[in-house]
Amino acid sequence: MNYKLDHIGIAVRNLEESISFYEDILGGKLIDRYRSESIGVESEIATIDINGDRTELLSPTNNTTSPIARFLKQKGKGVHHIAYHVNDLDEALDELKRKGIRTLEDTLRINKHGRRLIYLNPADTNGTIIEFCDYPDK
Repeated sequence: MNYKLDHIGIAVRNLEESISFYEDILGGKLIDRYRSESIGVESEIATIDINGDRTELLSPTNNTTSPIARFLKQKGKGVHHIAYHVNDLDEALDELKRKGIRTLEDTLRINKHGRRLIYLNPADTNGTIIEFCDYPDK
């Protein structure tokens, strides 16, 4: 299986300030901004491109049920997850099972861009939240 860094997800308290920092200081370009009220997401997401590399800024839209709100309360703002693009998500999931790595099954979904994704269980990744994703329609 080939793994390529897809993006880094950053939990933020103030999306506008964070967008300004990534644009004004780091020279990034806001390429997408959307809100997802799906259960297990409940966040506003801004995607910033910096020279071909992507950062997702994640701000909770529900302070009681959003996993981003929970993350901010427990760990504070900062890196939330690292996403790796895989050639075939189903194949990658089979490989993970063979290696004894669990996923958070309830996180399996397709986002508005057609990206299929799932999070690996942080208990099996030394505490790091890792997302595996593919783009089957591209």
